[in-house]
Amino acid sequence: MTESWDPVGEGVMGLPSGRLVRGRGLRRPLPTGPEPTFAVHLLGGPPPPVAWESRWLRWPDFRLPSDRSTARAVLQEAWSRASGERVEVACAGGRGRTGTALACLAVLDGVPAEEAVAFVRRNYHPRAVETPWQRRYVVRFAGD
Repeated sequence: MTESWDPVGEGVMGLPSGRLVRGRGLRRPLPTGPEPTFAVHLLGGPPPPVAWESRWLRWPDFRLPSDRSTARAVLQEAWSRASGERVEVACAGGRGRTGTALACLAVLDGVPAEEAVAFVRRNYHPRAVETPWQRRYVVRFAGD
């Protein structure tokens, strides 16, 4: 088992189960402290190389994942691994796509889909999940 995130660390969001996940924007410097052990990069093009294990979800800015079944599988893996690893979810800015993915992780963790965006805005960033279609994606994620 890996040391978890600091619960008050930059971008760290606690889920109801106690899992901790860090969201961040790749345009900003890597926060101080331990590195992730697993990351999900939500970008329209290939992400920069990192020293830890990562998955790339093709997810253009202000849009939705290009392949929803792959997105579900990768997010389920991230949620599962967050029980004992430092999992990071990141897009370029760290708000829209990252917030949407974090809301989906909250759904997987038991937060009702209709409340997941508010949960992420309260516990991660007040402007997370930027578009109406991203909000709809989170609500529909529970039924996919």
